[in-house]
Amino acid sequence: MCLFCPVPAAPSSAVWSARRGFLLAAAAGAGAAAPVLAQVEVGAASSLRRLVPAETLEQSAVQQYGQLLAQARAQRALAPAGHPQLVRLHAIARRLIPFTTPWNDRARDWRWEVNLIGSKQINAFCMPGGKIAFYTGILDQLRLTDDETAMIMGHEMAHALREHARERIAKTQATNLGLRLGSQLLGLGDLGNLAASLGGQLLTLKFSRSDESDADLVGLELAARAGFNPAAAVSLWQKMGNATGSAQGGLAFLSTHPSGPQRIRELEQNVPKVQSLYEAALR
Repeated sequence: MCLFCPVPAAPSSAVWSARRGFLLAAAAGAGAAAPVLAQVEVGAASSLRRLVPAETLEQSAVQQYGQLLAQARAQRALAPAGHPQLVRLHAIARRLIPFTTPWNDRARDWRWEVNLIGSKQINAFCMPGGKIAFYTGILDQLRLTDDETAMIMGHEMAHALREHARERIAKTQATNLGLRLGSQLLGLGDLGNLAASLGGQLLTLKFSRSDESDADLVGLELAARAGFNPAAAVSLWQKMGNATGSAQGGLAFLSTHPSGPQRIRELEQNVPKVQSLYEAALR
């Protein structure tokens, strides 16, 4: 069931409106370019990602997400619609989603879903196409506030919006298969088929430090525009840094989302850049 289906786009002047609901306004051009009015500074997305069709990767994500939910349901680990924590996640997502389209024009057509899985794992993700899942462990063991939860959700959404999985897969396949010049250059169909075959790797795909920094900053801005306190990004990663092997499931998440002084310092430097967005959202 699609919980956050798209609606007709609002006029471009309403792109950064603070109104609730889905103001999925048109962004200039397609893909994962940074919006003109962005307050944080992120690098340009790699053009290599275009070698993997976004539609193919999103279809693979739908299949894998469905399989994950089916497994959780079979184990009675999938939270029902009225679960308090799931209701909380839905409320946070509804505030974040209206601000996603300027970061990726494709997001206007994504069928956003948010689910909660009962597990002690400290984990959360957003697959290509807006398929989000949180594990109860990350909410309970870290005792996250709504602001901190929004920072995680914004971070994971940013990975999808900036098409980091698409870029990682494209780079991997370009390396493994050896792209050749001229008549031997692999076609889009070849890489598209390979992308489809890699659907099972989407949950275990590791992003680069650059990807993580990118997602931190884009997620920070998304959350601030939605009215979540940007200072929570710092407290969140401080909590993450304290989540060691003593917290069951903690190491798995931190292996792909390492915390540390550099990460926290970068967030501290960027919080002032989005503070005015947060204050405007509260008015």
